[in-house]
Amino acid sequence: MITASPGARITPAPGAPAGDWRQLWREAITDGAELLALLGLPELAAQLPPADAGFALRVPRGFAARMRHGDPRDPLLLQVLPQLAELDQVPGFVADAVGDMAAREAQGVLHKYHGRALLIASGSCAVNCRYCFRRHFPYGEEMAAAGQWRQALEHVRQDATIGELILSGGDPLALSTSKLDELSRGLADIPHVTRLRIHTRLPVVLPERVDDAFGAWLAALPLQKVVVLHANHANEFDAGVDAACARLRQASATLLNQSVLLRGVNDDADALAALSERLFAAGVLPYYLHQLDRVQGAAHFAVDDARALALLDAVRARLPGYLVPKLVREVGGEPSKRPL
Repeated sequence: MITASPGARITPAPGAPAGDWRQLWREAITDGAELLALLGLPELAAQLPPADAGFALRVPRGFAARMRHGDPRDPLLLQVLPQLAELDQVPGFVADAVGDMAAREAQGVLHKYHGRALLIASGSCAVNCRYCFRRHFPYGEEMAAAGQWRQALEHVRQDATIGELILSGGDPLALSTSKLDELSRGLADIPHVTRLRIHTRLPVVLPERVDDAFGAWLAALPLQKVVVLHANHANEFDAGVDAACARLRQASATLLNQSVLLRGVNDDADALAALSERLFAAGVLPYYLHQLDRVQGAAHFAVDDARALALLDAVRARLPGYLVPKLVREVGGEPSKRPL
C-alpha cells in the first residue's frame, strides 16, 4: 500500500439518488478499480486479486462516501476492498469457521444455543465485508425464507423451548418488508416465541433501508424487538445512520452493536473507545467485540488474544462499564459465545 495522509472524505456526486433503498442497492459499487478511482487511489487497482478472490465486492455509494479520499489505510476501505492476502491458505482458517452446518436443524435454521434459533433469512448483503464468516456459506440450499418460511416455522412451532428467533444471513433486511411481514404473520400462532432479534448491517451501510414501511412493520410487531447492528469503526456513522437508529428506537426496538476486532481497522484503543462513544451517541449500546472467526480468506485481519485483552483493558480504563463490549469468540459446538 502507498502512504497517504488522511484527506477530506469524498461526498456523493451532485444529483446522487436518495430515498429508495432498492435503487441505491442496485447502484452499489461492484468493481474494485472503480472504488479506488473514486477515492483517488487508482494505482492500487494493480494489487487487486483476480475475480475478487472468489468473493464479490459490493459497496453502497453512501458508505464509500464516508471513506477518506487518498487514504489507502482508511478503516472503512480496508473492510471491503479485496486483498491478495485472501488467496493465502493459512492453517486453521476454514470454510465453515463456526460450525454452522453442524447446527442445521431445518432449511435455513441453525439451532446452536438453548432457547433461541437462528434463521438464515437471506443470502444477500448490501456490503460484502472481507472478513465475513459466512463468505463460503451455501446460501442456495439454505434459505429460511423459501416456501413462505414454512419449513423454518414448522421447526420453531415444534420446539417450545425456542423463545427467541434470530434473523440473520446474509442480511435479513435485504428482504422486502412484505417478505418480513410474511414471517411475522407465520409467527402469530407460535405463542412461545416472545422475542425477535434482527442482526443487520443495513442501517449502517444503507440507512435508507429503514424506511416508513419497515418502521411501521417493526412497530406493529407484538413481540419484544432487538436490533443488533454491526459497525466496526466510528467513521461508519453519519447523519443518515443516526436517523435510521432513531427510527428503529421509535419502533420500540432495543439497539445493540456487535463488532469484530480487525487488524488495521480498529485494533487500537482510541478507535475502540471512539466507536463505543459514537454508538451511544446514536442510541446504540456496545454488545460484543468478536475475535475474528477463522474463516478462509480472512487471516490477515487476525489480532492475537493477548493484544485483544490489552486493548479491552485500555478501553475499560477510560469508559464507563456500559460502553465496554464483551470480548468473545464463537467456537463451533459450544453452548454459548466464549468470553475472553
